[in-house]
Amino acid sequence: MAHQDSPSTEVVGSSQRVREIVKRCRLTVVDGPDAGRVWTAGGPRVIVGTHESADLQLSDRSVSRFHCEIFMRDGRTKVRDLNSSNGTRVDTVRVDTAELVAGCVLILGRTRLSFDYGASDIEVPASERDRFGLLIGRSTAMRTAFAILERAAETDATVLLEGETGTGKEAAAESIHLESSRRDGPFVVVDCSAVPPDLLESELFGHMRGAFTGAIRDRRGAFEAGHGGTVFLDEIGELSPELQPRLLRVLERRHVKRVGADSYVDVDVRIIAATNRNLRAEVNARRFRSDLYYRLAVIEVRLPPLRERLHDVEPLVRHLVDRVGASARPEAAELIGEQFLAHLSRHDWPGNVRELRNYLERCLALRAQMPLAADAPVASGIDGGSHGELVVDSTRPLKDERERWTRTLERRYVVELLERHGDNVSAAARAAEVDRVYFHRLLRRHGLR
Repeated sequence: MAHQDSPSTEVVGSSQRVREIVKRCRLTVVDGPDAGRVWTAGGPRVIVGTHESADLQLSDRSVSRFHCEIFMRDGRTKVRDLNSSNGTRVDTVRVDTAELVAGCVLILGRTRLSFDYGASDIEVPASERDRFGLLIGRSTAMRTAFAILERAAETDATVLLEGETGTGKEAAAESIHLESSRRDGPFVVVDCSAVPPDLLESELFGHMRGAFTGAIRDRRGAFEAGHGGTVFLDEIGELSPELQPRLLRVLERRHVKRVGADSYVDVDVRIIAATNRNLRAEVNARRFRSDLYYRLAVIEVRLPPLRERLHDVEPLVRHLVDRVGASARPEAAELIGEQFLAHLSRHDWPGNVRELRNYLERCLALRAQMPLAADAPVASGIDGGSHGELVVDSTRPLKDERERWTRTLERRYVVELLERHGDNVSAAARAAEVDRVYFHRLLRRHGLR
């Protein structure tokens, strides 16, 4: 029997069916306009706010539309503030993210909620498959995601994929397409963060000849090009406020008007969007339209970071090595050895599956087991720390050692900058005082994108 504050995972039956059991969250409004109301969760994640799509909808006007979320992960229950106007407090302490224990009190605006667990458990659906399209995962975290992706593939509903950089959102989108009835149609990808804002409108909707300087011929946009198939909008959180109403119209009417055109063209597309931001927090900050979010998030799927599914490192390594056709090479045997796989499983992989793939490709290219980023020596005396000797490898040429340290510094700087700015690439680039395109090159260079 699991501890009452923790979810448990078990494998049952001869078919090795995986199921995740979590305690049912219960919230009691002890003060505020909705005082006396008792609400019990129906799933492992709860959104609290005044928006009609919130799981627990409150009438307190001092509560934001999407005020906070409560989620169960890694055996713990946590609350995360969603950039609310009045903040989220746990027992009077204002928090961004905090762990909850039975009996604690959440304070949202003028509302006070008592947190506890219900008498019954929740079984979170999990797929019996360890693959979905291009995705691989035998962990419970991935199989619960697979279960939602499988149901999404059976419909034409719009899907919103959430997850950190490198978790495989584009692969998930393509997998939905490949497993759907649209598999024979086109799969069109638009990265909303990589296309300059003044060109993104044409990229999405197309343009007519002469619509602007440089428009020398008519051009179809992504939605027309994707007719009969799927359009994947990556980094949808980067979409400008000016383009958001136009995307909303496509979602609602399924027709587009090219830049410079006088009429609309009907399109038959399935739209999948992805973001590494929390769009509910963006709605609260008024950077993203709530009606557009509501239309995008018909089906929401969170792809877990690799650190939450380290049991998947072994099958991922074997698959990635095999995919590059290196499984028969002598150096590949070392990469899939039991001791080295165990070492890889202890790394937190901030760049997720993309970082793992790039690392393996580097090892194969150089025919050696390269050090992980976490294995690199740390210099003391940085950020006000105590002064000490810089640990370097003097057996290497100066040029090589200097390059290794430059890349280590560069990677750490980019990772910390992204964390500070909530994975917002544009904000991180501005803080670093570099062009966003250059910042994207840094992300790719270090396997973070």
